[in-house]
Amino acid sequence: MDEQMIKAQICEMGRRMYQRNMVAANDGNISVKIREGEYFCTPTGVSKGYMTPDYICRVDAAGNLLEANPGFRPSSEMKMHMRVYARRPDIGAVVHAHPPYATSFAVMGTPLDQPIISEAVVSLGTVPVPSTGRHLPMNCRKPWKSIFRIMTRCCWSITVPLPMRRI
Repeated sequence: MDEQMIKAQICEMGRRMYQRNMVAANDGNISVKIREGEYFCTPTGVSKGYMTPDYICRVDAAGNLLEANPGFRPSSEMKMHMRVYARRPDIGAVVHAHPPYATSFAVMGTPLDQPIISEAVVSLGTVPVPSTGRHLPMNCRKPWKSIFRIMTRCCWSITVPLPMRRI
């Protein structure tokens, strides 16, 4: 897939997140591994619902800016994305959103691990809320190879590595 297509897909994912109320205002961010040590990511300070491919930034594995159009820079949260990629080299994308219902559970410290609604169990599986506070829990008790979604108590969730078109 060429780079313009990847950028367009990132923008489409941002629109879907915005339309489904998974982000508000300038919340959330998306990154995609384009090759070893190189990633596309959404910029800081923009609504994910109104991005165009020229908004997308290119960063290295440390989250440092490699390329961006004037006025755009990567979110400081790319460091969190890079920690996920470092811990899970098999994944190709990270989506960080603030879905309201999941956020409510996360703020209360309540994991989504009970089979209350069968559809949630089938489509989500277990979604842990580690007790490590605001930061991405690299020392999470569950093996990282089995974690696809995680919520933190500071109100955000991360999803890896589902194909972007499934969301």
